[in-house]
Amino acid sequence: MILLALTTLVTFLVMEGITWCTHKFVMHGFLWYLHEDHHQPKYKNLFEKNDLFFIIFALPSSLSIYLGLEQELYFVAAIGFGIMAYGAAYFLVHDVLIHQRFKWFKHTKNWYLLGLRKAHKIHHKKLMKHDGECFGMLYVPLKYFRKPKKNRLE
Repeated sequence: MILLALTTLVTFLVMEGITWCTHKFVMHGFLWYLHEDHHQPKYKNLFEKNDLFFIIFALPSSLSIYLGLEQELYFVAAIGFGIMAYGAAYFLVHDVLIHQRFKWFKHTKNWYLLGLRKAHKIHHKKLMKHDGECFGMLYVPLKYFRKPKKNRLE
């Protein structure tokens, strides 16, 4: 049981690296046509083409859970649950906290969440496919967690 929980946790952590690579090389690469509308300011619809990535990422999770439980390959199911947990965290951080698609955490003062929001705003400064930065979601460089230095002339 502990090994399965550890497998789920490790999968969750590994998903940040997979997400970073997928975001940089797939979303900002050959599937840019699905991700591009996400980088446009003030998209008008409830859904955007970028939301199709939710389905793309849900497939390996769902299949792993189903097949793992059906075939009693609980290690495979644990991997699926790790992917699912990362997807839930991604949804809460990206769609709820950062993009405010749902107004649940509008006024957070949490330093970590504010750092994630700042890094993602820097990522969205680039409206085009190339020259982006901060492709991760839950781990971003420390510079985004530092408070800005006050101007000495003030």
